[in-house]
Amino acid sequence: MTATVGASDTGGPYREAPRLCRVPRFTRAELDAFRGAVVPDLVGDDVRLLFVGINPGLWTAAVQTHFAHPVNRFYPALLAAGIIERPIDAATGMTDADRGYFVGRGLGITNLVARASARADELSATELREGGARLVEHVAAWRPAVVAIAGITAYRAAFGARTAGPGRQPEPIADAELWVVPNPSGLNAHETVASLATAYRAAAEAAGIL
Repeated sequence: MTATVGASDTGGPYREAPRLCRVPRFTRAELDAFRGAVVPDLVGDDVRLLFVGINPGLWTAAVQTHFAHPVNRFYPALLAAGIIERPIDAATGMTDADRGYFVGRGLGITNLVARASARADELSATELREGGARLVEHVAAWRPAVVAIAGITAYRAAFGARTAGPGRQPEPIADAELWVVPNPSGLNAHETVASLATAYRAAAEAAGIL
C-alpha cells in the first residue's frame, strides 16, 4: 500500500493543491460541485492506528485531504496529544511530504462512507451499515493494531450497537482493537482540542504509537 491521491469523481484527476499563505475561499456553488466526490484513503504499509471518519465533507473533497475544514480540530488534537510532532495545514490540502510524514507515524485515515456531503446527517442508515461491512474488510486487509471510529452515533448506526459508549469497545473489529473517539468536527461543540487530544492519545497509546 502507498499513500497516494487518486482521481475524484468530479471529473479528471485531482491536482495537488498549491501551498497558500492563507486558507482558500470557496463559494457555496464551488463546494456543492464536490457532492458525491471521493477522497482516497490515506493508508501506508505499516498502519498501526487507523482513524475512521463518517464521510468526507465538501471542503475535504475540494482539497482532497481528510478532516480538512478550517474549523475541524483533528490535526490540532493530534498535535496536542503528541501523535504528530509538527503541524499539518490540512485546510489548504496536504502536500506529499505531509502524507508521507503522516503514514510514517503509523497513522491512517478512511471513512465509513466514501461519498462527500455537506453534512453527515445526509447519509442513510443503509449507507452506514454497508460502510461498516466495508470497514471490516479493510481492517482485515490493512491489519492495524487499533481502529478509532470518530463519532459514537455513526458507530452505533454502522454496527447496530445501539447501547455502545465511547472509548475502547469490548469486541474487536477483524483482529484490531476497536475504539470510538469523539468526532473532531466544529459542529461537535461538546468537545475541545484538549478533550479530543485526551481521547486520541488513549487510542494511540493502545496502538503503540506513543
